[in-house]
Amino acid sequence: MSLRGWCLIWGTLLLALTLQIVPLMDRWLIWRPDWLELMLIYWCFVAPRRVGVVHGFVFGLLLDLAQGSPLGQSALVLTLLVFLCTLAHRRMRAYSLAQQALMVLLLLLVAQLLEQWLMSLFGPFTVHLAFLLPAVIGAVLWPWFYLLFQRLNQRLKWVQVPRN
Repeated sequence: MSLRGWCLIWGTLLLALTLQIVPLMDRWLIWRPDWLELMLIYWCFVAPRRVGVVHGFVFGLLLDLAQGSPLGQSALVLTLLVFLCTLAHRRMRAYSLAQQALMVLLLLLVAQLLEQWLMSLFGPFTVHLAFLLPAVIGAVLWPWFYLLFQRLNQRLKWVQVPRN
């Protein structure tokens, strides 16, 4: 893969990390989709041989450092998410956009549930169903998110997508 492709993948993941840690008012936090998780799902879906578990682990550690959460919490969640995406990427390619959105919802829900479980282990934490809202919003945004990056990739020829 060319240097341009690596820069694109890392640049988009850094942009998603930045969007993930932008400070918002507390009442708006539940409405923010998990940008980093969506971007990792996209790259695992489009270029599974180029984006893998290491990317999830590194960006999870960066997210932990930026948010001040226990070191390794987000790394574990994102590593598991990337692993599951890598397992399902061939199946997802055969799905329509609506079916892909349902699969993305399932992946994001698993990640959210694991994150909430880890948060409950590390201290006092109250659980309410509002923590599932970012996963639902991410799944609703998935078709537009996917089509936007696919069109940009086709137009600019960023990353050559292997056919499996």
